Amino acid sequence: MDKTYNILLVDDEPGVRESVQAYLDDDENLSVTAAENATKALELLQTFTPDLVISDIMMPQMSGYDFLEKLREDPRFKTLPVVFLTARGMTSDRIQGYQAGCDAYLPKPFEPEELEAIVKNLLTKEEAIAETQSGGDANLDGIAQDLKEIKQFLGQQNQLVTTPPPLKIDLTPREQSVLDLVAQGLMNKEIAKQLETSVRNVEKYVSRLFGKTGTNSRTELVRYALKHGLTQ
Repeated sequence: MDKTYNILLVDDEPGVRESVQAYLDDDENLSVTAAENATKALELLQTFTPDLVISDIMMPQMSGYDFLEKLREDPRFKTLPVVFLTARGMTSDRIQGYQAGCDAYLPKPFEPEELEAIVKNLLTKEEAIAETQSGGDANLDGIAQDLKEIKQFLGQQNQLVTTPPPLKIDLTPREQSVLDLVAQGLMNKEIAKQLETSVRNVEKYVSRLFGKTGTNSRTELVRYALKHGLTQ
């Protein structure tokens, strides 16, 4: 692990939050942001995208199960690794946790070393998957060609009809930069190199753009962006 991973910790017990945060923050590759309940966690997720979530199950207002369900409804977090921490250790509870979409389940009380091992294992797997997926960029020449054809088509259309007014979508400066480069036909590796960031981060921004525009592919994203004046 040669980068810093952001972890969101959600637990209504102050003692658990403080001890887990202190232990994991001791690792130079891990940075923990804590929330006292699921509602606060959902608010935090509007401002940053963690690499992994650690959540209690039995919490007031919203349970860990309901919190996880809301996470999976958001395109940005469909594959986000989630570890459940809970005092409930029955087999049926673990089954419910896995059915809800968690990646690991650790009953309380637990050893911090075991939690750290689980976290690092999940992060390593996610990184390996991201690298494998980015390796497929070499096979995306067809997508790049599609993007060029879309721009040419829309250019011809713009000569015939008036361009609709820009659609109001709040994009962060980095999301706008990624969108502009995607519209130029650049692949994730090329975008990462130009923006001096990791391929994994580029994939996250592209996923956010899919969610904000309601699109499911790079081709749809560029068509949508050009149509609504989100990029040039």
